[in-house]
Amino acid sequence: MEMQRVSRTEDSSPYPIPGLAADVLHMRVKEGSKIRSLLQFATTRMQGEIRDSNGTSVRQVVFTGSGRGLTKTITCVEILKRRVGGLHQVSKLYYKTVNEVWENPQQGAQDVTMQRTVAAICILLSKDPLDPHEPGYQAPQGLNIPTQDTERRRALVRPDLSPSLQHPVKRRCQDDSSVCSSSTSHL
Repeated sequence: MEMQRVSRTEDSSPYPIPGLAADVLHMRVKEGSKIRSLLQFATTRMQGEIRDSNGTSVRQVVFTGSGRGLTKTITCVEILKRRVGGLHQVSKLYYKTVNEVWENPQQGAQDVTMQRTVAAICILLSKDPLDPHEPGYQAPQGLNIPTQDTERRRALVRPDLSPSLQHPVKRRCQDDSSVCSSSTSHL
């Protein structure tokens, strides 16, 4: 028989982002959280479809996640930024302590308590401007004005394809080795 986890507790350390509003919407993302449910809840509040007790829409949302929920937290934030648009962002990485109690299935055996340190992330999204000098700050995507340097980098990564760079490509049929059709493709 295998040991089973009986309980899991995390330290309740304060958010590593200074100056959070009292009415900020907090989304705790866990390993088993459903992205669709989290996004539906956060999107309706950030878009003003559902108002709080004061009759105002939510201006800020904080996503937190740790351990195996870390990548899911980042995914939620990136999707919400595209859905709502114009959101300022501050991201902070930190560590938190997790205590787990594991039950031993053998009679008379003691339960095992483990203390682990796991990576965690806290991401604030805000409709209102945030301090651009805060470490971890990202401006809204719509406000990024390309500079001459970024334009030069884009040209190196994706050069314009001229007609001379077009090459014919042959496709093969699955059932035999004859050529089905040819097409023109860009490299």
